[in-house]
Amino acid sequence: MLSKIKLLGSRKCFSTWSILAHENPLGIPRFAGKPNSIPKASKGLPIRQKIPNVSNIILISSAKGGVGKSTVSVNTALALNSLGKKVGILDADIFGPSIPKLMNLKGEPRLSSLGKLLPLSNYGVQTMSMGYLIDEKQAITWRGLMVMKALQQLLFEVEWSPIDYLVVDMPPGTGDTQLSIGQLLQITGAIIVSTPQDIALIDAVKGITMFNKINIPLIGMVQNMSHFICPNCKHESHIFKNKGAERVALENNLKVLSSIPLNEEICVQSDVGKPIVISDPNSEIAKPYFDIAKAIVDFK
Repeated sequence: MLSKIKLLGSRKCFSTWSILAHENPLGIPRFAGKPNSIPKASKGLPIRQKIPNVSNIILISSAKGGVGKSTVSVNTALALNSLGKKVGILDADIFGPSIPKLMNLKGEPRLSSLGKLLPLSNYGVQTMSMGYLIDEKQAITWRGLMVMKALQQLLFEVEWSPIDYLVVDMPPGTGDTQLSIGQLLQITGAIIVSTPQDIALIDAVKGITMFNKINIPLIGMVQNMSHFICPNCKHESHIFKNKGAERVALENNLKVLSSIPLNEEICVQSDVGKPIVISDPNSEIAKPYFDIAKAIVDFK
């Protein structure tokens, strides 16, 4: 395999100074005879594509930022891997990628013999993120066209080794990125992550409505930060109200796949790049992520 890989040398894949930036915002070198992997634009809605070597695509969305969606995405992917599945994670958040930090990965992707980006791997899971292509302090200041082109490159110009599940960590919102992913790809199912508070649930409902409109099957909801258990007295406090996601799920004929507590250890382990499913897989706080993974495997 290594003999087929071409290194980029000291040059980053990503270049904001490229003359062809609008057509190639990631700056992926173009080789003579390399086939174009990105579907051509056509009249009407695009035909939904499969990603080569990917059997199932799972979208993990929140519509609202700050509800812990990326932490759920990573731990769910790692739980799927622990269940014996081959797994990849695609970070679809162009402006605020979190996967490199959560997966304790950094560095520039190499190129395959086909001129595609090769995923970076840790804990047995393949990953791809905009965060590998830019300095972590650099801000992406692109308008819509550049963002959409970069997204298409992340979707279709990555050479995944065969995987059973590609977990896509979606950006917050219900805009261009979400619609493009839903219209370009054959999606197995989507999961909505929310905290129990009303301000988050308002946007969660918008996410449910969006997926229904574009005919993406919904696997269920995840209630994150559902409660806090005092480590001393074990008293359970519902800081963000109680059972809010359960109410919304019931109103929309969905299942609540798990309720994840607000727990310091989840935060600490995420910050050091060793998610709780890796650092303490047999613990009670890791169990909800395995419940989500099992629901994904069982989803038809």
